[in-house]
Amino acid sequence: MLKSFIPAFALVALAAAPAFAHVTLETQEAPVGATYKAVLRVPHGCEGSPTVRIRVQIPEGVIAVKPMPKPGWTLETVKGKYAASYDYYGTPTSEGVKEVVWSGGRLPDEFYDEFVFRGYLTAGLTPGAHLYFPVVQECEAGVDRWIEIPAEGKDADDYETPAPGLKLLPKR
Repeated sequence: MLKSFIPAFALVALAAAPAFAHVTLETQEAPVGATYKAVLRVPHGCEGSPTVRIRVQIPEGVIAVKPMPKPGWTLETVKGKYAASYDYYGTPTSEGVKEVVWSGGRLPDEFYDEFVFRGYLTAGLTPGAHLYFPVVQECEAGVDRWIEIPAEGKDADDYETPAPGLKLLPKR
């Protein structure tokens, strides 16, 4: 019986593995009212296919976003109006980057890489809450949408394709 249990357990473990291999943030906690360096970790392609484009949506309350250029990739930002005006070191700020796009590169499925940007977490965000950065990972064949935002009382582990999340800490 033990011999048949081990292969069955191995199959279950392998089938569950992709659920744990999603796009995440390297630092998953940060204080409001401060600059945050977001490092998106991309651990694989789309079912074996190389990643060729990463799009990240910037949530409301994150302003002054500046993405880091990546050699071999084209960098674009999509700008728009914020839902509110925010104070950015004494300057009222009501529009800015709403989405960051890295494209034109090629990240094979067997490799890992990171995509980086920084932004300011406005003081009006709620400490203790989670902020989510939906990511769409486009591959040569297929797309993975890491866009699920947990409902009240749930967390990212309850979802198959969760958006990378950041726990907001009190202002220092």
